[in-house]
Amino acid sequence: MSVETAVQAPAPSAHEHPNQFALLRQRRFAPFFWTQFSGAANDNLFKFAFTVMVTYQLQISWLQPAMAGLVIGALFILPFLLFSATSGQLADKYDKRTLIIFVKRLEMFIMALAAWGFFSANIPILLGCTFLMGLHSTLFGPVKFAYLPHHLNERELMGGNGMVEMGTFVAILMGNVAGGLIIAVPEIGAHHVGFSCVGVALLGRVVAHYIPASPATDPGLKINWNPFTETVRNLKLAHGNLVVFRSLLGISWMWFFGAVFLSQFPSFAKEVLHGNEQVASLLLVVFSVGIGTGSLLCEVLSRRHVEIGLVPVGAIGMSVFAIDLYFASRGLPPAPVMSLASFVAQPAHWRVMADLALLSLFAGLYSVPMYALIQLRAQVTHRARIIAANNILNALFMIASSVIAGILLGSGMTIPQIFLLVGLANAVVAFYIFMLVPEYLLRFIALVASRCIYRFKVTGDEHIPVQGAAVLTCNHVSFVDPVLLMAASPRPIYFVMDHRIFKMPVLGWLFRLAKAIPVAPRTEDPAAYDAAFEAAAQVLRNGDLLAIFPEGSITKDGTLQEFKGGIMKILENAKRDGLSVPVIPMALTNLWGSFFSRVERGGAMVRPFRRGVFNRVGLNVGALVEPEKVAPADLQVKVRQLLQQGNT
Repeated sequence: MSVETAVQAPAPSAHEHPNQFALLRQRRFAPFFWTQFSGAANDNLFKFAFTVMVTYQLQISWLQPAMAGLVIGALFILPFLLFSATSGQLADKYDKRTLIIFVKRLEMFIMALAAWGFFSANIPILLGCTFLMGLHSTLFGPVKFAYLPHHLNERELMGGNGMVEMGTFVAILMGNVAGGLIIAVPEIGAHHVGFSCVGVALLGRVVAHYIPASPATDPGLKINWNPFTETVRNLKLAHGNLVVFRSLLGISWMWFFGAVFLSQFPSFAKEVLHGNEQVASLLLVVFSVGIGTGSLLCEVLSRRHVEIGLVPVGAIGMSVFAIDLYFASRGLPPAPVMSLASFVAQPAHWRVMADLALLSLFAGLYSVPMYALIQLRAQVTHRARIIAANNILNALFMIASSVIAGILLGSGMTIPQIFLLVGLANAVVAFYIFMLVPEYLLRFIALVASRCIYRFKVTGDEHIPVQGAAVLTCNHVSFVDPVLLMAASPRPIYFVMDHRIFKMPVLGWLFRLAKAIPVAPRTEDPAAYDAAFEAAAQVLRNGDLLAIFPEGSITKDGTLQEFKGGIMKILENAKRDGLSVPVIPMALTNLWGSFFSRVERGGAMVRPFRRGVFNRVGLNVGALVEPEKVAPADLQVKVRQLLQQGNT
């Protein structure tokens, strides 16, 4: 898997960026954040106010209130299907700051036209503005997600995406609330909505002025203005990197999942929970707060790396709490329509709100790492077009969710039953994706091992390169050494391992899933020996990380054994291929005597609690060594020094 697409931003020091909120004080992020925040808020202020006006205040014979929300939603999402491919090309070809300013100017024009529509209650004009605001969001989408990797490095991507995701849902919530409140002002509500939309657009344009330049990634790109052929081309382009493409499908499924809940909140509040409009708004607030909280938690739980091991965690939580929401809501007795205060006063409703909050929190944990992975792994010159392909798939999945939900409701299913079905389907879809892309499952296992079985601390992880080929060399203490190394690296690692480990029931399956390379001694199996080194050479040709344990086997007494010459053969093969591959020394500490290591009297994995639980273990990573300076004895000295650092 190539990693030539890593971000270009320099790595900050720890004191410069203590957490993701520090980004809000920096020009490279803050103006962009508030620009996208204002755009999302304005979209929803306009749409919700327009929907309320048509539903409650006007009598339009050709647009019935029951259809107004569907028509407005369809018009808004249509440009995503038609123009996402074109907008992706524009974002790759031109400076992203230039495009953002153009989009904000377009928003000002659209909102001025919408203000006239609100003043005159001109429904065709407002429907046209709905389509144009969808176009505005379509143009901004690829720019938004392609902008972040230009200005944030790998250690900041999770936090930056978390902030954007949180900001988007807060803006959606604020826009909906503001639109509903302003349009409800007697007689002059529509005028105030028009002024508000124009004001927010102007504010967004002012803030966008301070966004730093973001040079074009493919300035020579020739634009294909045919949206249909370019849409097909974009999807084929995304399919070229299977990990990225399947991550796009995973994100689109999350939007399918979320759209089912968001679209059913009004009916769920009225027909199942027996609440009024304020209760429906409360559900939206709870859902938005959950998404925002989950998005912000990603940086903390990932330890400031792109940690896709959180994706299975999110998928599990989404299914568990969607299913529990069915059981929490199916038995509620009939009741007259309740006010917000009456609804909150009943303990049974707190379980419903907790389920909504937690399923949306886990949806945040699910989506943010996928967005960060796509930004990190997509080819730089095609990144915006990959994001455009994501927007196309998202739109298709959301349309499909509306159609399927409508069919299920028409067939007699209740809303809680639909939630149950979606929760079960999420479990099936997630399992399928994780089997197609084993890296998600492997990172999940590494995450569990490093957080739940051990208390794992990594020192010097800035020395692990975020791009390009490298050989990682580490002492071999236990059967889970590869799992812990995976937990420490933001990129996939391919391991060269003793072929006997592959015969173990569970670990053997795990390492085969990780595409580890089995190696046997030349005297025992010459063909397997040569095949292993050829496979290792191919990993380095692909620009990936290769890890070896130069001792050749797990230590039997806890001490560092003599390093064998396999590392030199790997470097010689790389030099033959014209590659200069650095070597990164590493040392795992405090693992000797744990459940997965051998002990002086007895084998491994025989006494689960012989050192208690949550043992503190570590990994010390040293500075890279240039290939021409590598020798097994010298490398062994460096690893021993790293071991001593861990024991002091």
